[in-house]
Amino acid sequence: MTEEDARERVLAAAEELYYRKGFAAVGMDELRTAAGVSLRRLYALFPAKNDIVAAVLQRRHQQWESALSAAVADAGADPRDRLLAVYRYLEDWFCAGDFRGCAFINAFGELGGTNPEVAAIVREHKASFQKYMAVLVAEIGAPASLAAQLSILAEGAQSTAAISADPQVAVQARSAAEVLIDAAMA
Repeated sequence: MTEEDARERVLAAAEELYYRKGFAAVGMDELRTAAGVSLRRLYALFPAKNDIVAAVLQRRHQQWESALSAAVADAGADPRDRLLAVYRYLEDWFCAGDFRGCAFINAFGELGGTNPEVAAIVREHKASFQKYMAVLVAEIGAPASLAAQLSILAEGAQSTAAISADPQVAVQARSAAEVLIDAAMA
């Protein structure tokens, strides 16, 4: 197995285990077993668990941005439809059988208070989402303040859907987003 193959196996196993069980609940031995690599190889690739957590969060960030951008692009050329596509994307995500909430919110809740690196990665991810929403809001010609409002609505929907296990939260958030958009454009 190449170094890249081993790295991919470790990250895939870590991502699944951390998301399902929590970051602190998964030890290096469990991760090694799930990834099918030796403990020596695991530590050669990632000298500390923090390194794995950071790599998993960076990977999730890339997946999130790619999937969200694709959903917005699939919505077509109408700027309003593109903006509302964010909430359709959330609905699809919330309906996934393995949905356990936002990995970044989960990581921050579990590790953010004691791990400055995790806190910084989560803050960067959330800031990136707000910037993306600002671009979408600018496309419809609405005031910039709408981007923060819609971002907060999406973030709240993620937490509420995770706690309630109700994907309809995204539908409710999309309805609220429509009200905010209409008010901003009036």
